[in-house]
Amino acid sequence: MVDSNVLTIVVTTIFIQNILLSQFLGLCPFIGVSNHKKNALGMGLATTLVLTLTASLTYPIWHFILIPFELTYLKTLTLILVIAASVQALELTLRIVSPLLHQTLGLYLPLITSNCAVLGVALLVINSDFDSWLQATAFGASAGIGFALVLLLLTQLRHQIQNPRVPKIWQGSPIGLVTAGIMSLAFMGLQGL
Repeated sequence: MVDSNVLTIVVTTIFIQNILLSQFLGLCPFIGVSNHKKNALGMGLATTLVLTLTASLTYPIWHFILIPFELTYLKTLTLILVIAASVQALELTLRIVSPLLHQTLGLYLPLITSNCAVLGVALLVINSDFDSWLQATAFGASAGIGFALVLLLLTQLRHQIQNPRVPKIWQGSPIGLVTAGIMSLAFMGLQGL
């Protein structure tokens, strides 16, 4: 049976407190790769994998190493090392287990190392009062799923608004940001549920 807190974390993180639309983390790849569905899907999948792995590693390192040994001042350095190690481990695992998936995601994995969404989610895992490792991991996976969902939605919307009637000054990233703002308002409408 699924814990109701985990279900609440999943729904809230994907739809209501989406890392892109409400916390504005990861906007560079959001605007940069939302031109093509293939790129958006690859970046979304790779980000989801890395966010899940990073969140699942961050929780035990924070609660069982840094806090007990009073090393909390090393939080940022530790998180950067966890992110880099997660990306490298994922890349090596994919290379061995699924060469085709590694070839598909190979371009996006190094880019994720410097994605502010990954560091932001790791910091949110530390700063949130999750009761268990499962809740922290669910948060990381949900943040990745929410990232991928919004990235794919923006990709579809950008294809719809690539219209010659859009003024030249609004074409490209400006209309993408306006669309993202409208999407943010739509997702905020779910907050009362």
